[in-house]
Amino acid sequence: MRNALRHIIQHLMITSLLISGGLLETCNEAHAGKHDWPQWRGPLGTGFAPDSDPPIEWSETKNVRWKVALPGKGHSTPIVLGDRIFLTTAIPYGEKLPPKYSTAPGTHDGEPVTQRHEFVVLAISRLDGKVLWQKTVHKKLPHEGGHYTASLASNSAVTDGTHVFAYFGSHGLYCLDLQGEVIWQKAFGEMQTKHGHGESSSPVLYGDNLFINWDHDGPCFIATFDKRTGEQVWKVDRDEETSWSSPIIVESAGRAMLIVAGTNRVRAYDPATGRVIWECGGLSSNIVATPVAGDGMLFAGSSYEKKAFLAIRLDGSTGDITDSDRVAWTRNRGTPYVPSPLLYGDALYFLSHYQGVLSRVDTVTGVDKPGAVRLGNVGNIYASPVAGGGRVYVTDLEGNTMVVSHADHPEVLAFNTLDDEFAASAAIVGKELFLRGRKHLYCIAEDTVKDRSTTGAVQP
Repeated sequence: MRNALRHIIQHLMITSLLISGGLLETCNEAHAGKHDWPQWRGPLGTGFAPDSDPPIEWSETKNVRWKVALPGKGHSTPIVLGDRIFLTTAIPYGEKLPPKYSTAPGTHDGEPVTQRHEFVVLAISRLDGKVLWQKTVHKKLPHEGGHYTASLASNSAVTDGTHVFAYFGSHGLYCLDLQGEVIWQKAFGEMQTKHGHGESSSPVLYGDNLFINWDHDGPCFIATFDKRTGEQVWKVDRDEETSWSSPIIVESAGRAMLIVAGTNRVRAYDPATGRVIWECGGLSSNIVATPVAGDGMLFAGSSYEKKAFLAIRLDGSTGDITDSDRVAWTRNRGTPYVPSPLLYGDALYFLSHYQGVLSRVDTVTGVDKPGAVRLGNVGNIYASPVAGGGRVYVTDLEGNTMVVSHADHPEVLAFNTLDDEFAASAAIVGKELFLRGRKHLYCIAEDTVKDRSTTGAVQP
């Protein structure tokens, strides 16, 4: 309890300083402090970890403090609060059934469902990888599987320092305390996703409210709930189709905005009422990447049937701003599809589609700094890039991570490989990097402590 209170006090102090200084920040009451990773895309919602210095090099025999075997399958990012790590997974159980495929139009590259699943939240010790508790919140035979690279637990959890909020889309929204007891839960029916490719949008917290995005090939909406009771505060219908992008909260010039990227529009809502503040067209369909914001700007990209990237000036934006001077710059090359952009200082990093070509762009002008960087042996990238300690980390599905310097002319610093598959985005806290693989969760750290317990962890 003392740790939870300390983290909350730290967050309130940091937020107060940001607002009083007139700075824009991706704002979230879930920030348990900048030394945690309390949500998808980290404490600032940008993929950057302040005051961090993770290792540059590692392997199965070097700089792995611990690794722990994970049950089931999930692509949700691990979130970190103090000495605990929380993540979600879906565990098949029971007899094998005839394969159940999605019936969505245009279904392809699907992975069928052949068993019932338990939907599970895990708490893991940051110290040694020991599983502290494992809570099954739901059991069901899923109505559809997903893309063969996807999972039934791709939505990342979020914490406010006192509770953990786990969202499984079609399989419910759950509030748990830090001991793993379910406080409240909500169900919304079944999503019908485009091409049967599955679900992944993560929730976001702001003040006493929790926000979810429900975009699919059916009636779409965005809704907010009282985080303490689960009671619905408001719900607004959306004219959209399936998206996998997560909502973000941004504060700019004293005004809070709930921003959601979609096929038809990027929209900013008033988080108190659900009223649309501004909207902007221009992205492609199949929106996967989550936008990032900083220094009075929002950056949103997509890459499906066309490549599109928008840089939007937030201050003073209202109504339909498509093709207006509120759009600072646009881009139609090298744009991201699955991995979300990374905002680090005055540089915006993003991958071309999900391939190993990294662009570094000036946030003000949209001009390449210095241009596309080919990452060589890294490719087939589903995890979003993260940054800390003056470095950018890009991890691919084959277990490789390229470490690149954060500079006008980036240099490759290291190429690291582990014996796992990585679709989940990494988390960085202090001197530690957490990589959630298909089979294991890794803590990457230059560990000089010799008597550290490894109970519950798999030895590297």
